[in-house]
Amino acid sequence: MLQEWKAMEKPEEEEIRVRLAAAKEKLAKQQLLIKEQKIPVLVLMEGWGTAGKGSVIGQVIQNIDPRFFKVESMGEKSEEERRKPFLYRYFKRIPEEGKFVFLDSGWMDEIVKDELHGKLSDEDYAKRIESVRRFERQLTDNGYLVMKFFLHISEKEQAKRIEHLEHEKDTVWRVSKNDLWQNRHYEKCEEAFSSYMKNTNMPSAPWYIIDAKSRKWTELQVLETLTQGIEIALSNQKLAVPLLQNVFPLVPMPLLSEVPLDKEIETDEYRKELKELQNRLGELHNRLYRKKVPVIIAYEGWDAAGKGGNIKRIAGALDPRGYEVHPIASPEPHEKARHYLWRFWTRLPKTGHIAIFDRTWYGRVMVERLEGFCSENDWMRAYNEINEFEKELHDWGAVIIKFWVQIDKDTQLERFNERQNTPEKQWKITDEDWRNRDKWDAYETAVNEMIQKTSTSYAPWHILESVDKKYARIKALKIVVEELEKVLG
Repeated sequence: MLQEWKAMEKPEEEEIRVRLAAAKEKLAKQQLLIKEQKIPVLVLMEGWGTAGKGSVIGQVIQNIDPRFFKVESMGEKSEEERRKPFLYRYFKRIPEEGKFVFLDSGWMDEIVKDELHGKLSDEDYAKRIESVRRFERQLTDNGYLVMKFFLHISEKEQAKRIEHLEHEKDTVWRVSKNDLWQNRHYEKCEEAFSSYMKNTNMPSAPWYIIDAKSRKWTELQVLETLTQGIEIALSNQKLAVPLLQNVFPLVPMPLLSEVPLDKEIETDEYRKELKELQNRLGELHNRLYRKKVPVIIAYEGWDAAGKGGNIKRIAGALDPRGYEVHPIASPEPHEKARHYLWRFWTRLPKTGHIAIFDRTWYGRVMVERLEGFCSENDWMRAYNEINEFEKELHDWGAVIIKFWVQIDKDTQLERFNERQNTPEKQWKITDEDWRNRDKWDAYETAVNEMIQKTSTSYAPWHILESVDKKYARIKALKIVVEELEKVLG
């Protein structure tokens, strides 16, 4: 892509000055529209070392209210970031609606650098490319404007800038080992950059190559391209997004009405199995910590189905330093203002740790769908987006265990009444629980569709028959132990 690119002819200085003033004024006005229409803008600034990425970001942000933007310089990964999925550090930094985030280098720089230095196999490189394509498409499908710039300079120009910076004591620190390596291997790097951009150049998030030889000309190209992108985003905001075909292998699942709920276990057998399974799970927890395997256990189910008691029996077998339970309620304002998966990306476990979710990202296709908290296009897209999310976790090496805790309508009513009439349990029952019960049939339809469309081979659903809570607890423990043994041996 770089090899075929032809630089535009640079205008005269006076024309640059006039156009710059107009572009700055336009961006200053657009930021208010961005805020009003709640469009999040992510600007990725990539390019050659010494091409001036930081400088051009500094020039652009002078035209934006400081309350509406954040600049992130993506240096080396922290210890926490090294123990999370590849996309974690980038998803974590996406902007809230109505605000800008500028990244000084990002996922392109990381991937290409790792490829050039032999840290990625061809297979791993292809997976990273696919991850990036999904990531950028998910953002744009969910209303984000993603602007990707590559600042391009020639081998000769880069060498000249390196020499100039190294000549002064106060600027020599700005020349990194990677800048020097790039210049020594310029053609190899150019080919790698070009190949990466071809593979990730999408209509919804295209690459913009910027002639970065002249500072003012660079600033003008970036500003005019950015304001044009914002203009298009403002006009296209209400357009629906095409639904993608599922490409992930699915596991056949029964309808909820087909699941027999007469499973029971005797109390003595329950106690015996509970002790044995918890002991075994404790042993496996130590091993997964040693082998640095992350585990994600996700619970969904009917109100009063017994999720809390089920989670308690699993957590009771674990080292408290190595797991965390995330009770998921309605999103906080700062969570609601971002992509709906953001609050789950930011709660992922470190390698060797376990995250247990009491309610999950599946709220998108249940409560948000039925209560009208998102559009039909939003929840219909979400099945594929969730499968992609879980594929990222699987490729990272995570064990993903998903439980649907199933009871019938009569059992739920019995438990609701018990909670209502028992003072120490009344906190467990709310008006919303009763309202949800009135929509049982609609919820059952939504849950059946969810299970059918998101029970993949790498993250299948497990249905826990929970009319007898003790039976459901033992079944859940057996499944967790079996899944961990598959991975740990």
